[in-house]
Amino acid sequence: MTPADLLADAFGRIPDTVGATLDGIGDAVLYGRPDPEGNTIAWLVWHLIRVQDDHVCEVAGREQTWTADGWADRFALPLADAATGYGHTPDDVAAVRPSADLLRGYLAAVTERTLAFLRTVGPDDLDRVVDERWDPPVTLGVRLVSVVDDDAQHAGQAALLRGVLERSARA
Repeated sequence: MTPADLLADAFGRIPDTVGATLDGIGDAVLYGRPDPEGNTIAWLVWHLIRVQDDHVCEVAGREQTWTADGWADRFALPLADAATGYGHTPDDVAAVRPSADLLRGYLAAVTERTLAFLRTVGPDDLDRVVDERWDPPVTLGVRLVSVVDDDAQHAGQAALLRGVLERSARA
């Protein structure tokens, strides 16, 4: 197994985790919040996909799936096309209200493009510096691990939040 194969396996697991969270989800849970300042499952999933799309496309040197394939238009959010969720206010979070199917579609498209990029990555490519704003500078390998780690954390948060919201509704 090559390092790129390992990364592809990790990125390929994100849709399974997200899919399990979205299966059979109702709007009250998809858009529900644990408190007025909290994130929704819809926002968490949208954010993890946007970050993957943004970061992987940047290191791949290509336009984001979000704009290149018309996902920004399909989501029709009252946010800038460049928005990925960083610095979002509670009102911004509340404005992200896509359907579970739309989230699944966007995630599938981003995952497909991520995996296609990873098929072009050789072991030596992972040492290429992709961001000199940090000390030490960030390599491609470090950036990709960072993105998949961020995705996994947000997918886990969404799964936990579903459980919390569904238990609260039954109580």
